[in-house]
Amino acid sequence: MADSMSPRERLIACVTGKKVDRLPFVLFWGPWDETLRRWKEQGMENDDDWRSLFGFDPLWVDAGVNAGICPGFQWELIDDEGETIVCRDEHGVLQRARKDGTSMSEWLDYPVKDRKSWEEHKWRFDPDTPDRFPPDWERRAGELSKSDVCVATGVYPYGFLGGPRTMMGVEACLIACATQPDLIEDINRTLCELWYGLWSRIFEETRIDVVIMWEDMASRKGSLISPAMFRRFMTPHYKRLMDLARRHGVRVRAVDSDGRMHELTPLFLDGGINIILPYEVQADNDVPYLLGKHPDLIVFGHMDKRAMAKDKAAMDAEVERVRRILALGRYIPFPDHLIPPDVSWENYQYFVWRWKELTGKED
Repeated sequence: MADSMSPRERLIACVTGKKVDRLPFVLFWGPWDETLRRWKEQGMENDDDWRSLFGFDPLWVDAGVNAGICPGFQWELIDDEGETIVCRDEHGVLQRARKDGTSMSEWLDYPVKDRKSWEEHKWRFDPDTPDRFPPDWERRAGELSKSDVCVATGVYPYGFLGGPRTMMGVEACLIACATQPDLIEDINRTLCELWYGLWSRIFEETRIDVVIMWEDMASRKGSLISPAMFRRFMTPHYKRLMDLARRHGVRVRAVDSDGRMHELTPLFLDGGINIILPYEVQADNDVPYLLGKHPDLIVFGHMDKRAMAKDKAAMDAEVERVRRILALGRYIPFPDHLIPPDVSWENYQYFVWRWKELTGKED
């Protein structure tokens, strides 16, 4: 049976509790580079197979406005060490990275350490920097307004803990929340002014369906900061931005954070977020409990990526676990992070076909 709804109509209907022809079959994360290399060795014909073979629905298209550091730092090679390089990235972060991309970088130094270094960095977050909007923005804005796919704007890797963390490093950022609270508050005021100004213009000039923030502010045990710190450093800015989004009819107001989100879920909901992802299974997130406790919550993700590295029985069991959560409503499933290299190409295909069947997509 042919679909009766566009990808945009379907996603918004799911989020707003309306009837849908079927669930969205959407992908948020693909494979690690190392995973992709192994899939090629195992018979994947080209780089596009992992997407095009399965017929994923489009999730959303980005509006294309730079809401982060602008201008960024010039990428700079500091040292070639053989298997690794030391470089400075566009965020001004000094890192050691493997050339083969098989592990995360080692973070060596960050641009913001104190008030002085923040003042020297702050100009990069001016909302009036001309390069924030693409040169063909007027044409693009007109096309986006007519898109049958949801249109998103947001920031990565920035949020109201994610932003200071990106500039300072996670440990220094968390210490500064206790020892330099005025610094964290000034960084977040600056970011909020940037996003409020940009979003106000974007909302007026095109149609936006989705705003998304990045935080990654939880470990497997829970939040990296206390509820009191969340309310002090984050809640006022979330409320201001999400109130703006609501006034302009933005239905999808999402935040991406790894880790165990039980303590953080009500705090984000209070700030105006209505969708949280990915609720990693390995962090012991109890999604049925959270959906029952928070009637305004919508969950994206929460399919255990680790199941794909096991046998078909384990993958079938994960699909059935997710099917039971779907019966509760307010849930769009997809794997809960990037696909690791211990997942074979054969297993990935099997799991995705079972997942596709779960959503009701037939073609």
